[in-house]
Amino acid sequence: MKTFHLIVLALVIAACSDKNGSYDASGTFEATEILVSAETTGKIQEFAIREGQQLAANQQVGLIDSIQVYLRKKQLLNSVKALRSRHPEIRKQIAVIEQQITTQKNEKKRIENLVSANAANRKQLDDITAQIALLEKQLAAQQSTLAITSKGIDEDAATLAVQVEQIDDQLKKCRIVNPAAGTVLVKYAEAGELAVPGKSLYKIADLETMLFRAYVTSGQLTKLKIGQQVMVHADFGEETRAYPGVVEWISGKSEFTPKTIQTQDERANLVYAVKIAVKNDGYLKIGMYGQVDLQLEK
Repeated sequence: MKTFHLIVLALVIAACSDKNGSYDASGTFEATEILVSAETTGKIQEFAIREGQQLAANQQVGLIDSIQVYLRKKQLLNSVKALRSRHPEIRKQIAVIEQQITTQKNEKKRIENLVSANAANRKQLDDITAQIALLEKQLAAQQSTLAITSKGIDEDAATLAVQVEQIDDQLKKCRIVNPAAGTVLVKYAEAGELAVPGKSLYKIADLETMLFRAYVTSGQLTKLKIGQQVMVHADFGEETRAYPGVVEWISGKSEFTPKTIQTQDERANLVYAVKIAVKNDGYLKIGMYGQVDLQLEK
């Protein structure tokens, strides 16, 4: 592997190659471009990126006005607080009935003792037993009512909590966050403009590693495999520069040869697309033409 890199370095230093040299296929350099758009409506308050600037993944690059969304969140939080303040204190509200039941049960024991001693009649015992049963029914009814009230308040609060989560998501979308590391290719908006969902803000692409898309014939597929190292020659007009590349993808189906692409066998109508990853030294640009030599690595 070290020997290969030394060979590559020597070829890169040599830099210039004969443009009329024999290559297996030609193609163009490209990069995975990401179009970043606004996700919410509002005035763009901050957006200081510039074309050509390097951005890191998950870097916040701008801010869309969020004051109305924030005020809506405060309103919802206050509503939740007010709602929970009406939550019934069940223990306190049933304490009176529970105390009455306890008092009546103690009285029942006293009467039972009197009945046993023939000092009280049976009707007194039956009356207090009925009173206790009535109080217990009242207690059960009040507990049920308070439980239903509490459940209703909890459900209403849960609904408001979901709305708060939605507001949090909207606030998050007010922050313009760069999705992937790369270089800003085009800037479409400026601070002070109105953003709406889907409005293009900027386009970014990773230019450190370029993809060279070439087309090869079915006969050349026997010379290619995923992970194979090849040499790509970038066309700079009067000269070409050699770059080492690694085959990252080979199409699984054939297609007709694009008009702008040449192959070694000009009679071939059906070709296979190939993507080769090439480390960019800063000179490679999107759309630049080049050629690939499949014979450098056996």
